[in-house]
Amino acid sequence: MKIDRRRNYYLTIDTETANGLDDPMMYDLGGAIHDRQGNVYETFSFVIYDIFCADRQLFNTAYYAEKRPMYEAQIAAGLRKIVSIHTARRHVADLCKKYNVKAIIAHNARFDYRSTNYTLRYVTKSKSRFFLPYGIPMWDTLKMAQDTICKQPTYIRFCTEHGYTKQNGAPRATAEILYRYITQNVDFIEDHTGLEDVLIEKEIFVRCMKQHKKMRKGAFEK
Repeated sequence: MKIDRRRNYYLTIDTETANGLDDPMMYDLGGAIHDRQGNVYETFSFVIYDIFCADRQLFNTAYYAEKRPMYEAQIAAGLRKIVSIHTARRHVADLCKKYNVKAIIAHNARFDYRSTNYTLRYVTKSKSRFFLPYGIPMWDTLKMAQDTICKQPTYIRFCTEHGYTKQNGAPRATAEILYRYITQNVDFIEDHTGLEDVLIEKEIFVRCMKQHKKMRKGAFEK
């Protein structure tokens, strides 16, 4: 496939993790290269050997540890690939270079930034410290949505009608709820697996970009 250099490309990622929320270790990394309109050009679904296989006791701390048989079946069927964290890191870097990626995107991006780095540091005993390629902005669809979709009266009404609100009455902004609103499918259930969640999160990105509104994008913007 010839890459159209006039087009901006983005990499959306999602991690599934073990070891709690403070020091998350990823065992599942999904990603998709896409454009602003949501057209997908490449995807990957990696199970991280260093956590899933080599450190099974650590994997067993995962919130979704009961999904292990599902992962094993999908690996056997070729739907997911077991790789080392070094291979995953190299693949992400190669994709970013190949497509001259404008931004790396995640929903609640600080968490994914932290989980990728913590896992790399854990495996390498801090010899390597940063998983994502240096110099590429990291964008957060949670912040983007909070500044666009979540301010829309139709979204506020949708969340109120279906009970998707915080204790103070403000609308919640999880990827699952945002996708339910975008698709108007209140029965949608997030898979909580890397690539599958990426494919809904890039739709949140597309919807936010279509608003043509001023919004925070950077993962570390306040």
